[in-house]
Amino acid sequence: MLVLGPGNTMANIMVSVVKGLPAGKTYPAPKEPVVMDQNGCHYEPHVFGLMVGQPLKVLNSDGILHNVHALPKVNKQFNMAMPPTVKESTQSFGQAEGMFMIKCDVHPWMSAYAGVFTHPFYSVSKKDGKFTIGGLDPGTYEIEAWHEKLGVQKATVTVAANESKTVAIKFSAPGAAH
Repeated sequence: MLVLGPGNTMANIMVSVVKGLPAGKTYPAPKEPVVMDQNGCHYEPHVFGLMVGQPLKVLNSDGILHNVHALPKVNKQFNMAMPPTVKESTQSFGQAEGMFMIKCDVHPWMSAYAGVFTHPFYSVSKKDGKFTIGGLDPGTYEIEAWHEKLGVQKATVTVAANESKTVAIKFSAPGAAH
């Protein structure tokens, strides 16, 4: 799903730190669940991240039959029916994993994408193209920006103590000259 904002800014890009975090440091998973709702025969949010062990709460606000079919390759897949009487279900993932699809087998246009991380340094761009990754220690980091149709772009950013940086990431349309 390509969601463009003013000036061709893009929503639904998962941006995450892939290199530069301190070796051996662990980050506890939030107890608060990430919520994915089935509303208007769409998954909301369309792209999201969660940490290893963090609950994923799936809601069915539509009051009709949906099917939530997660297709990870590292973690265990699940495929659960959510009839109108089932308003919520909770799942979790035990291992880090790059972006994977979640689909509805009843409504083939319904899809979402999730990534499972060992750290909290990820964010999804809004329609204005903006994202924020906070709390990084001073250092140099490689970040990866993922889009379901346009692939992956990488960038390097160096941050000092109490500093904010802007990183511009550009995607090209499929088949466009780079």
